[in-house]
Amino acid sequence: MSGRAMESPDGSPGLTLISYEGKPYRFDPGALCLELLTTGGPGAFARHEVLHAPADLAAWAARSRLPDGLEPTVSEEELAEARAFRDALFLLTADRAHGRPLRRDHLDVINAAAARPPLVARIAPDGTRAWAPGATAAQLLSTVARDAIDLFTGPYADRIRECGAHDCHLLFVDTSRPGRRRWCAMEHCGNREKVRTHRARARKSASAPSAPSAPSGPADPAALADPVGPSGPAQPG
Repeated sequence: MSGRAMESPDGSPGLTLISYEGKPYRFDPGALCLELLTTGGPGAFARHEVLHAPADLAAWAARSRLPDGLEPTVSEEELAEARAFRDALFLLTADRAHGRPLRRDHLDVINAAAARPPLVARIAPDGTRAWAPGATAAQLLSTVARDAIDLFTGPYADRIRECGAHDCHLLFVDTSRPGRRRWCAMEHCGNREKVRTHRARARKSASAPSAPSAPSGPADPAALADPVGPSGPAQPG
């Protein structure tokens, strides 16, 4: 897991994250509910917490794959509820990714949030899509919870995964046609794994015993009696 999230520069789904080295990389978890998991988590993942103030939740909504223009009101109490919701969703998603049974207490948190009224969209006078005024954090969490229910009960539920890097715990759903996604981002953990593999092979090659040198002395008469010509022996097909 890496550092803070930034707004996507081109508006495409997903987030731009900042690595511990300060390098930006693109991470698309594949679903709105999984984007919330980049804001922190329970236990050891609390060190990644970014939802410190009510404005932080509204800022996350603006960065998410939700359409632009959402400005929910968020109270301190709702912020605490959002963090508890996120932590339950984080653990639920990790269990699903690793094939563990889903815990009832985590499911109860998601279902309770989904039971509330969700965000409401409307058609603006100019014909564009807009959000109904008065959006709240509770509506935002309901919308995220409903997205999680669709994901966990839908055709891609078996493709919920954790990044394959040993030191990365970002969670995503693989919506690619081949279904072979392993990394949070190829440009981040995928490339790091390539470098590690290359270095490991180089070390193994350097530590391997060298081939014995050819013995010195007169040539083998048998070899001289059976020349192979200037082009050498034929290579096996």
